[in-house]
Amino acid sequence: MSLKDKVLFITGASRGIGKAIAIRAARDGAMIAIAAKTSEPHPKLDGTIHTAAEEIRAAGGKALPIVTDVRSQESVASAVEKTLKEFGKIDILINNASAISLTPTTATEMKRFDLMLQVNVRATFMTSKLCIPALKVSGGHILNLSPPLNFETRWFAPHVAYSISKYGMSLCVLGMAGELKAHKISVNALWPKTTIATAAIMNLLGGEAIAKRSRKPEILADAAHIILSRPPGEQTGQFFVDEEVLKSAGTTDFSHYAVTPGAELAPDFFV
Repeated sequence: MSLKDKVLFITGASRGIGKAIAIRAARDGAMIAIAAKTSEPHPKLDGTIHTAAEEIRAAGGKALPIVTDVRSQESVASAVEKTLKEFGKIDILINNASAISLTPTTATEMKRFDLMLQVNVRATFMTSKLCIPALKVSGGHILNLSPPLNFETRWFAPHVAYSISKYGMSLCVLGMAGELKAHKISVNALWPKTTIATAAIMNLLGGEAIAKRSRKPEILADAAHIILSRPPGEQTGQFFVDEEVLKSAGTTDFSHYAVTPGAELAPDFFV
């Protein structure tokens, strides 16, 4: 299985899960468009599109860092155009960029609600829409970092707005998989079984205490690599969970993915 010479367009790839997926693909010799907004160092966030590009190149891939605001149609359209000009095609779209606020209804400011809807579901829909013409030429994959559609009250009541926005991404999978099946474009979702040690965990979801009970982003990168290496159109409309994907490929030891080996892992939402 290899992604050699494949072109990946990844939103939010300057750090975390998006960057890990990019580096895993780069080890095969893939070409990655880093569509993210951080071009200058941020006081609370590690990395920029430029440092991510350096890591991708060091891993053996080609990188195109593009300052992109996924809320803006003009910005995303320009990023897609630059990718096609640089690499000549797009084989894979990863809708990874995400905003999160785990607040109940009365505590959710409307500007925060709007941000989550814009970055999560609207950007996923729009970026897919803008990449589909290129994907129809190559036959490829769309992979959304979004959860299985598990419509239980417990996954909505504590954070209605966030859940709506993430499930919106998953509804895009359900609809676009059927819409694009005739074009041999696979549209799937991927979600972690446990919490993943990212900036969101450190800054918003419990900090170091939860991070120590989390897995590294590389588990999602390895699972994504398996999914994306399959022939386009072979599997579509699926809601994958990282551990299950790896088990199906023969992985039995997951200890090296743990931030703290031997620690009790914290389960993620929605699974």
